[in-house]
Amino acid sequence: MIRLTVLYNLPPGADEAEFLRWRTGPHQSSNEGMFGVIATDFGCIDQQWTPAGMQAGAPYRFMTIMDFPDRETFERAFLAQDVQDKLSEDLKKIHNPLFLVSEILISSQTEA
Repeated sequence: MIRLTVLYNLPPGADEAEFLRWRTGPHQSSNEGMFGVIATDFGCIDQQWTPAGMQAGAPYRFMTIMDFPDRETFERAFLAQDVQDKLSEDLKKIHNPLFLVSEILISSQTEA
């Protein structure tokens, strides 16, 4: 499985409530509808929690995760010209993004 993780902040002066309406509404639907996506999550990073002995304060406020079954599907989906065009527009709504692509070697889920 290939996982795309994007860590980011909002630009200075951005309206967080307006961003969250867009991000949890139309943008989440767009992510869910992307070819090959098998799971996608969005979260706000807890910037107050810090493990003992670690520097306080996370450098990012938001995180998006998208899972794809394999690299071929990820590249076909994410590198498609229409997706890249939309990404160029969406990037205007966020600040300082960090994109991470990882191959999941072990995955487990437990029931809550």
